[in-house]
Amino acid sequence: MSIETAIVSALSATFSGRLFPDTAAADTVRPFCIYQQIGGQPVANFCGDALQKNARIQFWVWADTRSQANTSMAAVAAILTASPLLGTSQGGFVADYDDVTRTYGAMQDFSFWA
Repeated sequence: MSIETAIVSALSATFSGRLFPDTAAADTVRPFCIYQQIGGQPVANFCGDALQKNARIQFWVWADTRSQANTSMAAVAAILTASPLLGTSQGGFVADYDDVTRTYGAMQDFSFWA
């Protein structure tokens, strides 16, 4: 199973299926989550390709209130760092507010090995 498939499987119920790669439609019911791979650690060894690959994936939660965004991001972090994903947080979450849509956001990066 790919890491993306495992992430979607683990988070879909939390957002009632409102989990999207890269972007979401402007009229998407909140809260929802967007994820995007933003890099990863290169793996170099002397024997060729490594057996594992690393992905750094950024998660954005958008909600109607700051409290809902923070609570949703805490739930995302708990799921992503637990078994079977065992993601590693790359720092605390960053709060956001979008003036155009008047929505509250929270963003956090996680590292995964697969």
